[in-house]
Amino acid sequence: MNIFKNIICAAGLVLVTILSFSFIADGKKPTLFVIGDSTVKNGQGNGSNGQWGWASFIAEYFDLNKIAVENRALGGTSTRSYYNNPKLWQKVLDEIKPGDFVIMQFGHNDSSPIVDTLRARGTIKGNGDEYKEVYNPLLKQREMVYSYGFYLRRFVKNVQDKGGIAIICSPIPRNAWEGAKVRRSDYALWAKEAAVQSNALFLPLQDRVVEAYEEAGKAEVADKYFGDKDATHTLKAGAQLNAKLVADYLSTQAELRKYLK
Repeated sequence: MNIFKNIICAAGLVLVTILSFSFIADGKKPTLFVIGDSTVKNGQGNGSNGQWGWASFIAEYFDLNKIAVENRALGGTSTRSYYNNPKLWQKVLDEIKPGDFVIMQFGHNDSSPIVDTLRARGTIKGNGDEYKEVYNPLLKQREMVYSYGFYLRRFVKNVQDKGGIAIICSPIPRNAWEGAKVRRSDYALWAKEAAVQSNALFLPLQDRVVEAYEEAGKAEVADKYFGDKDATHTLKAGAQLNAKLVADYLSTQAELRKYLK
């Protein structure tokens, strides 16, 4: 009788242990955070204005039983304005746990004026350590403004300090051509330099998109991926293409490919 009781108790203990491990494993499911500007998440991310950012479709490529995907991008932001807004970066940073991932794609708005009364979001061009002290009329205070690459490296340092893995993504190209070639941005080069310098993963999205655009041709890109609104923000088909290119590249990276479908 005692033998059967011991067997039942042991079986119960094993069951509790299994359930406990299952609970722990689920609690430790990593999260992929994506941060960036409107080319990453346009508006509310629902295509209400006909334009989409690529991160609205990136979750479709992941096994969401293994990893959570959070699109925290916000239109209009630069590295500087996203990093300095406590409702944006600090909120993400507070949620990052060891083993999480952060993909960051900025650049389109970093070329804006450093000081103006509209957004005051521009950064110093490049990846250096130089800075400029300015009076920010929106914050009504003095502010130290750094380079585009410097802010990227700050993001990376914050992520790494929390035990996460940072991925710097070069900004997608605009629908701008020089003959049969898509015009490339210096921000992609500076993004790569920042990734190398900070020991982050680098996602060469500009190169991948340029290759796809040039294969399709100027007319098809304009009609299928951009429409007539502007040359920066993609239609749904353009965002879906970019998301696929991101997922294709991540499938070559050991850190993330095990979470892809």
